[in-house]
Amino acid sequence: MPITLPGFDLQRVRVAQDVSLNVAVGGSGTPVVLLHGFPQTHLMWRAVAAELAAEHTVVCPDLRGYGDSDKPVEDGPDTYSKRTMAQDVVTLARKLGHDRFALAGHDRGALVAFRAGLDHPESVTHLGCLDVLPTLDMWEALHGVTAAVGFHLYLMAQPPGLPEKMIRASADEFFGHFLDLWATGPQAIPADVRDAYLAACRNAVPSIVADYRASAGIDVEHDRADRAAGRRLTMPVTVLQQDWGAALGYDAAALWSAWAPDLRHLTVSCGHFMAEEAPADIALALRELLAR
Repeated sequence: MPITLPGFDLQRVRVAQDVSLNVAVGGSGTPVVLLHGFPQTHLMWRAVAAELAAEHTVVCPDLRGYGDSDKPVEDGPDTYSKRTMAQDVVTLARKLGHDRFALAGHDRGALVAFRAGLDHPESVTHLGCLDVLPTLDMWEALHGVTAAVGFHLYLMAQPPGLPEKMIRASADEFFGHFLDLWATGPQAIPADVRDAYLAACRNAVPSIVADYRASAGIDVEHDRADRAAGRRLTMPVTVLQQDWGAALGYDAAALWSAWAPDLRHLTVSCGHFMAEEAPADIALALRELLAR
């Protein structure tokens, strides 16, 4: 039996001509949309979603290309651009009856959430981003041997063909490497959830690579154009991050402040999968964001 979020209903919602998203919906009240990261699915929010559902309608989709959502063939740079994926999220919320909603994302989902906040400020009331830098800042921060921590970013940035073939040949080892490396301990991701993540990624290699390839191309172009135009996030923003800045030589809070005038930046002590390692802390931070 597939793992589900207890008390949540699973739905399929069409958000584009060739894309329907798998989405778990639960709770009642003002809407909050939660976007997962890599190499995960909406299941990463299982504990946080249950906490927030006591006060909010919580919407947890699998992003296009991930989990049980549709995985269109990459036929151009826009297919998996964060702009396209952000439009998916706005369309999803509207089809569920929410013209305005709070939005939080982790990792890849945070990049989609960031883009949604810039492109759709009339829809996104509050924005939470977990353990990521905006795409343009991320590429500018990586340099020298410290960039080795992001080897997968460079691998999946390559033209179609080689990265898909290499990853597909050892999919469980590749995706499992990040699940093991980025967590502070195996207790963060139970065995059945880990197996679900690996199965989902195993069936989505081309679309996951396409998502990352977009982040080395068109997503940078979009961020660079917004920076040049002085576009900024107009809603309250909370960013939760590990203290990678000290190791990699950048000031994460300063980078985020350039995009978000109304920013609360918090450093957390758990691993990358913070919604699974410290769900009570993350739920509290999101509640505080929603109260702003």
